[in-house]
Amino acid sequence: MSEREPIGVIGIGWVGLVTAACFAERGHRVIAMDIDRAKIEGLDGGEVQIYEPKLADLVRGNSERLRFTTAMSDVLAEARLLFCCVDTPPTYSGDADLSQVRAVVAGIGDDGERALVMKSTVPAGTGQAIRRDKPGLAYVSCPEFLREGSAVDDFLGPDRVVIGADPGDEWASAAVAEIYGPLGGELVHTDVASAEMIKLASNAFLATKISFANEIANVCDEVGADVDEVARGMGLDKRIGPSFLKAGIGYGGSCFPKDVSALKMLAGNTGYHFQLLNAVIEVNELQKRRVIAKLNKHLGSLVGKRIALLGLAFKPHTDDMREASSLVLAARLQGEGASVVAYDPVAIGPASSLLPGIEMGASAAETLDGADAAVLVTEWPEFADLDWRAVAERMASPLLVDGRNFLDADALREAGLTYEGIGRPSKSGSPLTGKVAQG
Repeated sequence: MSEREPIGVIGIGWVGLVTAACFAERGHRVIAMDIDRAKIEGLDGGEVQIYEPKLADLVRGNSERLRFTTAMSDVLAEARLLFCCVDTPPTYSGDADLSQVRAVVAGIGDDGERALVMKSTVPAGTGQAIRRDKPGLAYVSCPEFLREGSAVDDFLGPDRVVIGADPGDEWASAAVAEIYGPLGGELVHTDVASAEMIKLASNAFLATKISFANEIANVCDEVGADVDEVARGMGLDKRIGPSFLKAGIGYGGSCFPKDVSALKMLAGNTGYHFQLLNAVIEVNELQKRRVIAKLNKHLGSLVGKRIALLGLAFKPHTDDMREASSLVLAARLQGEGASVVAYDPVAIGPASSLLPGIEMGASAAETLDGADAAVLVTEWPEFADLDWRAVAERMASPLLVDGRNFLDADALREAGLTYEGIGRPSKSGSPLTGKVAQG
């Protein structure tokens, strides 16, 4: 493999580690820096604490090209392209906390030709402020569009790569394009402010589609329509498309909630009231709580009831608990007086400290044993493969609320369960149908 541009990666969280490992896989020498010494020591020993399919294999398989360090000087000594992947969490005001970004900028010297390539999600105007404060540092906005659970494939086979640079930084823009060009995605060259907005606008639009699908599902519940059929008919229109029209109990994770709020706040700071995003956020919050009403419909009061949660992570194929629907749902169930038992194939560890008072099951079957109801929260494939007829026999009352419309409703009803989906019409003949408890 020919010699390729050395790359510096600053901030080895989920985005940073995926970025570093994938660039190393592409043949680049990568110097990855983080201030967390324990994390760096673990990575030096091949220990990857983040659950992301294929990531651990890439880290271990590219150890000769992948160097981890806690010293910025190590990065500056070898790389002119510095990929900034630090966290930008929301502050109490809702604005993005850019303190870690500012610390990175402060740590970069003024000697030599270098470019800061921003992968962290930042509000529009950040690049302009950095260029103003550090005019000798080139700046490229290159937002990430990775999906947790498929991040490695997304990085190595992107549908597009956005490269934002302003006049004077053409060399940096060209260098980033040269690195990403072989991956095959369309290169979108634009100015910095537009690149920063593309990231926020993309996530806000996807969140809007999810909240719209959930609103339609709630209406379907009232009129007896099937939201899956509605979404299928809508998605065949090329102007709409089928993606992100899946109804459920709301979105979560590290990107959508933060980015929707950040765009709303960015607009508000300019004096513009982004009404649509207010509705998107409100719908998403209320959607998680609608599960309680579905349980009440069949069980009445939840005091003393044993409710099983299937899945805890915000989506399958990750252990990420940030803004997970399970956090809200578990708290609401406890508030209603229920005892909660939960299972997740990979997120039990991260979830344990976030869910006090929740019993953790060793398997899905064990978790469902003796439960008065189950709620499918995360659509892990293994839940579709359960012996649901055996599950129905082991539950105290065979009631399932499918929070992701993931399972085959007819098959579950045939197996003896009362099935409740999101915007899916109820059918008679299951054990609890028509026997709404009073409480």
